[in-house]
Amino acid sequence: MQHGNNNSTSIYIGLMSGTSLDGVDGVMVRLPDPREDTGAGMHILATAYIPFDAELRQQAMRLQQASENELHQEALLANALAKTYAACVKKLQALAEGQVVQAIGVHGQTIRHRPELGYTRQTNNPSLLAELTGIDVIADFRSRDIAAGGQGAPLVPAFHRAVFGCAGTSSVVANIGGISNISILAADGSTRGFDTGPGNVLMDAWIQQHQGKTYDANGDWAAQGNVIPALLASLMDEAYLHMSPPKSTGRDLFHLAWLQGKLLGFEASRPVDVQATLCEFTALTLANDIVRHAPDAAHVYVCGGGAYNHQLMQRLQVLLSAQSCKAMVNSTAILGVAPEQVEALAFAWLAQRFCLRLPGNLADVTGAAGGRILGALYPA
Repeated sequence: MQHGNNNSTSIYIGLMSGTSLDGVDGVMVRLPDPREDTGAGMHILATAYIPFDAELRQQAMRLQQASENELHQEALLANALAKTYAACVKKLQALAEGQVVQAIGVHGQTIRHRPELGYTRQTNNPSLLAELTGIDVIADFRSRDIAAGGQGAPLVPAFHRAVFGCAGTSSVVANIGGISNISILAADGSTRGFDTGPGNVLMDAWIQQHQGKTYDANGDWAAQGNVIPALLASLMDEAYLHMSPPKSTGRDLFHLAWLQGKLLGFEASRPVDVQATLCEFTALTLANDIVRHAPDAAHVYVCGGGAYNHQLMQRLQVLLSAQSCKAMVNSTAILGVAPEQVEALAFAWLAQRFCLRLPGNLADVTGAAGGRILGALYPA
């Protein structure tokens, strides 16, 4: 493992498979050394996407909840994931031939996130990934923060500050994957962040159940329905939404069984109206937290799959304006970074922080006892 080199930039690969369970986003990026004031910015060399096949997705979905023979099932999933990650790396290498990569930063697939019990579990086999790629792998980024008393999430606000922060301007980066989180980049240079609640997870589960689709493309189905006010009020009663940060959540709380419990008494509702209500639920939880914690934000930059849900983006803008928030909602593409690339870039950045032995978390965000070097090394 090289802990930096004589150049002011180094090349890293970041891999991310999120709670939406759709596939792996990969990016190869040249990053400037944060210890040197060179004025250089990051430079994306290649991007790639490998979709999960149906069996892998089902394996991951089964492990979201307690089941028999979990250790065996998780080990098989970890191996399958490592092979999929390796395929993404090879695709990146083919697109940027001849580049020497310092390390791969890989998040793994979250199957449990219980910081209140002192653990988080991102399934992965980084040893196999290192063997298949011949590149050092940095993995298990969240556990060190939890060991220091933190939530282990979100970890992306520090990266958002480094890449998207602008002195003198208050903005919010909203990552809408399966779960939504926000990074508040205050004008004074301070940074806060937390999980706001569901992103696409409930909408995806509902359309899967009723139309056999894995997601609501553009939010078109939700746009055809009408919000059910009483159901929306019931969804908004969830205790997590009213907790003060630092806080984080996941599929451990927000899943189809949770939704079905909320739907008691609404069995006669049209499925399309439930979808419209779920879209409004995600938009409202985001809008409420942005107004509550960043009322002076001038911009909300959205990344993750939710950035491509036109109905969700439109409802977020309307709900912010209705609460007298002047923030303009756009995807991170307006800043030159495609929405689906942001989290993969974050884990390349976190891998660099590990290699340079620099903290990767923000204690004010996660609640940890202080800054910690995040991750574990699996040498090639």
